[in-house]
Amino acid sequence: MRKSWVQKMQDKPGYPKIIILEERFPCYNAVHKMGAEAGDEIVLVNPSEVIPYMAAVPEGEVITLADICKSLADRHGVKGCCTLTAGIFTMTIANAVEEVKTQGDESPLSTIPWWRTLKNDSFLNDKYPGGQEAQKRRLESEGHTIITRGKKYQLLG
Repeated sequence: MRKSWVQKMQDKPGYPKIIILEERFPCYNAVHKMGAEAGDEIVLVNPSEVIPYMAAVPEGEVITLADICKSLADRHGVKGCCTLTAGIFTMTIANAVEEVKTQGDESPLSTIPWWRTLKNDSFLNDKYPGGQEAQKRRLESEGHTIITRGKKYQLLG
């Protein structure tokens, strides 16, 4: 049987984990763009470490994956955070929020404003529930301006 989104966001044993960044890592370019070099320590986190950042964004504001990763890196005393795993966790959390809402669950998880978490460079996330269109509608309803960049949407400003 397939795991639910809530099951997928359970913490993994052995994490958070500090590793040495290598150029061959899938997240190398994004972590390098944030200032980490090959040979620097980076952290692989658990979903539970991403949740507070997503949950704390008030209406009218947004946070990017880069913002979350920089904060997590600082918290762990390393140069960077794997944006690939953290990005997967933002998507998993967003889908888990909608999953618990459809089940009528009113846990704290159901109140996370996932649509206020953007990809790097303020792009909307097509892996979120309802895709970019749903995220765009929610952000615009909160007063944000969204522009089209090819097939992608980006927050203006």
